[in-house]
Amino acid sequence: MERYQGRVAVVTGVSSGIGEGLVRALVAAGIRVAGCARNADKLQTLKESLGSNSEHFLPVTCDLTEEQQVRNFFERVLAEWGAVDILINNAGLAFNSSLLDGTVEEWRTMLDTNIVALCLCTQLTVESMKESNISDGYIIHINSESGHMHPVPSKFHFYSATKHAVRALTETMRLELAKTLPGCRISSVSPGLVETQFLAKMAGRPAEQLKVFSRMKALEVEDVVQTVLHLLRTPAHVQVHDVLMRPAGQTS
Repeated sequence: MERYQGRVAVVTGVSSGIGEGLVRALVAAGIRVAGCARNADKLQTLKESLGSNSEHFLPVTCDLTEEQQVRNFFERVLAEWGAVDILINNAGLAFNSSLLDGTVEEWRTMLDTNIVALCLCTQLTVESMKESNISDGYIIHINSESGHMHPVPSKFHFYSATKHAVRALTETMRLELAKTLPGCRISSVSPGLVETQFLAKMAGRPAEQLKVFSRMKALEVEDVVQTVLHLLRTPAHVQVHDVLMRPAGQTS
């Protein structure tokens, strides 16, 4: 981890859950973190909660479905901190609808957030790494167990398709990076059930989400965060391609 102290990480979707946990852990490790989310108030609250480390966090309000906002986000990071050494594509969302009752708007929003924004952020990061001659950059996608299976609940079917795409993109991006920026590594972390507000936001019924977590001990945000930190600590010659992690009691 020492190699990244004082350097710059970009993390998407940091207003809560895994993204917020990543910001706290990376800043504590001495890394400067630029984080984006749509909710400006939550970003400011997160910054203030970092106390003396708050100067190492750059909060930027950004809707990842809007290309120009994503470009503006990266332009600000580069203007203030000069380069991007680490990218963690954490942002992702799902809607409470199946393939047969979902809307085109929902599908496009998931595609733009879960796939297109991930690709654009990766492209802009690699451009920054090339311009700054960064030889040990790291790109990490926070994927999902749904990218490795076809989930039974129909509400996750389109979301699952986007996460299968992320799995494919991780491999194809690895192949491109091996040719154009061979020192840069890329990994995907695919958690199963994690105790966050993801399901509550998706279904709009937080009480039902609590029932899910009462039936089984889910992964905690810190479990995913520590997995990401482990990847960043691995020797520069080690390519950990995909981490699939589930709660011990999960049967899917």
